[in-house]
Amino acid sequence: MSEPTCQVLRTLDVIGEKWSLLIVRNALRGQTKFSEFRENLGVPTDVLTARLAKLVAAGIFDKRSYREAGSRERFSYHLTEKGEALRMVFASMIEWGDEYNPASAGAANRVVDGRTGHPLRLGFIDDDGEFIDPHDIAIVPGPQSTWSVSTRG
Repeated sequence: MSEPTCQVLRTLDVIGEKWSLLIVRNALRGQTKFSEFRENLGVPTDVLTARLAKLVAAGIFDKRSYREAGSRERFSYHLTEKGEALRMVFASMIEWGDEYNPASAGAANRVVDGRTGHPLRLGFIDDDGEFIDPHDIAIVPGPQSTWSVSTRG
């Protein structure tokens, strides 16, 4: 079977499982240790082990050994450049959730400038540096697509 050309499908193959998404979210918040993920997410140990292994194999995390005094060797998981690049994906999901599926108790996450704490919004910028309204964005078939766009007006 050939590799899917759809970027969305390939991305979901790596991070599309519920626990994988939550593990990456918590890593973006600064968690690195197996125990932190297990305690904060309530994920079963066997599921966490499998998801972390998949995320390491996909290049999202770098697995590093460490040893605390009096303890056995353990591992921590650090986002790679590839994993850090998911920050925009998560920011987009947070923004969408706030706008279209808000929790009655309030937001669990906020997207802010890490230096100032000021709120941020995602945006599209063209090659000339101009901000483009999201409603003017089109997702069109790429050169490997098997579907077409109607040109009827």
